[in-house]
Amino acid sequence: MDIEGDTLRDIVVSVVSVGFFIVAMFIVGSQFEAGGITGAGALEMVGVITLFVLVMTGVGFWLANQH
Repeated sequence: MDIEGDTLRDIVVSVVSVGFFIVAMFIVGSQFEAGGITGAGALEMVGVITLFVLVMTGVGFWLANQH
């Protein structure tokens, strides 16, 4: 299977972005391991999700303008 360079770049950028999201969620979740996620932890999770949406929007615009 032959993958074009543009497609491979799109895949790598997307996978790296999702990887950062997973690591960020793990870091926030591990801070509240013993007592469960509190109100502050939930707010941090919402912040990580919001940041992920904004980053993926930016990545999508960037990738769309590369062609």
